[in-house]
Formats: sequence, C-alpha cells, structure tokens
Amino acid sequence: MLKDRYEAVLQRVGEAARRSGRRPEEIVTVAVTKNASMDVVRELFDLGHRHFGENRVQQLAARAAQVDEYRDRIREHPGASGRETPDRPNWHMVGSLQRNKVRKAIENARLIHSLDSLRLAEEIQSQSAKRDRVTEVLIEVNFGEEQKGGIAAPAVRHLVDQMGSMLNVRVRGLMCMAPNTEDEALIRNTFDRCREVFEDVRKFIRESDRIDVLSMGMSNDFEMAIECGANLIRVGNAIVGDPVVESGDDEPTPEDATD
Repeated sequence: MLKDRYEAVLQRVGEAARRSGRRPEEIVTVAVTKNASMDVVRELFDLGHRHFGENRVQQLAARAAQVDEYRDRIREHPGASGRETPDRPNWHMVGSLQRNKVRKAIENARLIHSLDSLRLAEEIQSQSAKRDRVTEVLIEVNFGEEQKGGIAAPAVRHLVDQMGSMLNVRVRGLMCMAPNTEDEALIRNTFDRCREVFEDVRKFIRESDRIDVLSMGMSNDFEMAIECGANLIRVGNAIVGDPVVESGDDEPTPEDATD
C-alpha cells in the first residue's frame, strides 16, 4: 500500500535525522514520481506530500498541470471533499537538463537539481531574465564517474564564481549521486566528499546562508546520505512502488538522476 510505504520512508528519515543530531523536519523528502501513475501522485498529494520530482521536462510540465487541476477541483467543491484548499506542490527537476528544455523547466520547477555547466547556467539566466524571475538551482557534482553528469569537485568554486553576476539564477546548494555499488564504504565516502565540497563553497561565498541545500541519497541509500549531512533526499521506488509506464513520456535523457 502506498500509504504504508510512504509512512515507512518518513519513519526511516526521522530515525536517520535523529542519529545525525537533527530534527526530522529538517530533511526534505522529494517523492520521485517518474515511475508512478497519476493516481499515485494524487494519492500522495492527498496524504499531504508537497515535494515531487520528475526527471523529464515534458512529464514534469504535464503532471504539474494535472495536480493544479486536481487542486482547483478541491477548491471549487470544498463540500464534496470536506477539505480546505491544499497548498500548492513544489516540483523539482531532478534529471539532466538540456538547454533547449530550459524554458519549460523553469516555468514548472521550483528547484533544478542538475546544473552541470556554465553554458546551461547562462541559458537558465537568459530564460529567467526574460520572465523577470529568479530560478533556484543545485550544482551537480561528479566524483569521477564518466557515465554520470555533473562537474568535477575542484571546478565547483569556479562555476559558483562565474555565476556571481547572474541576477536571475540562485545557487542553493549541491547535488550528487552515489556510485552504483553495494560497497557501503564507497557510497559513504562519496557522500562525505560532497558534504566537504558543500561546506567549502559555503565558506567561499560572502552570503553563505543562501547556500543551504545538500541533495544526496535515493531509495537504496538515503539513510546513509542523511547521516552524512544531506538535508534533501530523492526517493522513488521506496515510496511509489514498482514502475508504471504511461504514454506521453518525453524522449530518454542522457542521465537518470533518480532511482
């Protein structure tokens, strides 16, 4: 049952947070719904969940619109549901982002998790300036895995510095993915290294308080990520269950940044 899986994940998040000396509410859980049906998305919304992630821009836009329509129906007919109008969901773009998809991404996503180049940052700046808005992003860090996106750890400071004059892009923090291995020591080492880069960037910039998001951990390793300092996790199958294929998917992306 979805409710059981969801509550079990939240319980595990809370326990991991307490082990790391933090409160459970300090951890943001993004439910990655790329493998879920819309019924599952709506049920999660009904359960009170408000952070959703998609790895393809077209599906993100479609689902954001569908949830908005569902929310509007609740608002228009409060007596039928017995509920007040729920808060709007927060949508996260968690997959790799091509520059020709930036416009649609920034129109729908609260946070883009996969900034991996200056050219992509420049496109986000351009499209955001046209709309007179500020787009929040995470820099994706790659710790030596050629098959994954992201920039090398030593280049992160330089990219942050280059983006200093971009008024319409705000770097909120870093994101990384652990290697695809069962070696827990290697996974933990990757998370520890990303936290160190995160802390280094916070010391490097003047307004360190604006760098406050460390996104690490997925279904198989989110507890370890939290113990290593993550305050945002991306959880897919552990919440939504086995994949459900729907029509209308976007074309494959070079990287799958979720589980």
